[in-house]
Amino acid sequence: MQLHFTKDVLPDTVSTDFQNLNKFNEQFLLEPKETEKFMQQLSEFAGEHGMSAGPLRNLMKSVLLVPQGALKKNLTAEQIKEDLVTLGVNEDKAAHFSQQWGEHYAALSRLAVGQTLMVNQLVDMEWKFGVTVGTSEVQKVGNIFLQLKLVVRKGTSTENVYMELTLPQFYNFLHEMERAKASMECFS
Repeated sequence: MQLHFTKDVLPDTVSTDFQNLNKFNEQFLLEPKETEKFMQQLSEFAGEHGMSAGPLRNLMKSVLLVPQGALKKNLTAEQIKEDLVTLGVNEDKAAHFSQQWGEHYAALSRLAVGQTLMVNQLVDMEWKFGVTVGTSEVQKVGNIFLQLKLVVRKGTSTENVYMELTLPQFYNFLHEMERAKASMECFS
């Protein structure tokens, strides 16, 4: 099946999970601020509908694939509706989801960008240029390289990330950093 939100082949369980959404007669609205609260709401919802929380968690993992992929690919509400119908969700539920997507897309995009930029925040960077002066491979003598030490904040701790780049790799890296800077300036 051809989907807008992903080019990957999805496991059969994902399609089954989406078809199971049709069994719920009421809207399942969640506005979780924390994972723990979200899991509690899932457990409560499962209890109210006489099902165990495990399958509902799996269902939600499958359902969350659509908005995650849609945010990455900047999909329209109509494209999301088509994907949901393709996955087996009935027309009414797909229409409701796509309407909600249209109403909340801007806020979701801002939140996704905010989370993306804060996942691995660059705190510090050290660098050294070098030239290969001796090696068993003659063509590598005289090659210029760059060694980078990136200090990255991951949550409450920091981690050192080491990289060694050839000169062409460095220029490519520099170009990508300039593109990222331009994108960040666009959002601020």
